[in-house]
Amino acid sequence: MAEESWKLMRGDRLVGTLRLEAIDMFWTDCDFRPGPEWPAVRPLFDASRQAWMRKDRQGAMAADDRIREAGFVLVSDEDGTTVTYGVIRIFEGKARFR
Repeated sequence: MAEESWKLMRGDRLVGTLRLEAIDMFWTDCDFRPGPEWPAVRPLFDASRQAWMRKDRQGAMAADDRIREAGFVLVSDEDGTTVTYGVIRIFEGKARFR
């Protein structure tokens, strides 16, 4: 069986590639390899992480909303289908989504 992976896209620009590592209940955990668009969007993900780490639930949820509104799409490498997600987080070479 082929390894599951997805391209994280923003419009026609590659943000990065996610390769499945594990599925833990509601979350899909992946290895994250940055693409050319990553430096431009990384601050969105950093803001979410920082808010969650300081236990600022309201700030974290607002940061997660900004990520959802930024127009990211996960595209399956296997068949090109779009994968729907509610939340995506990326930090230090790891990504997780649900």
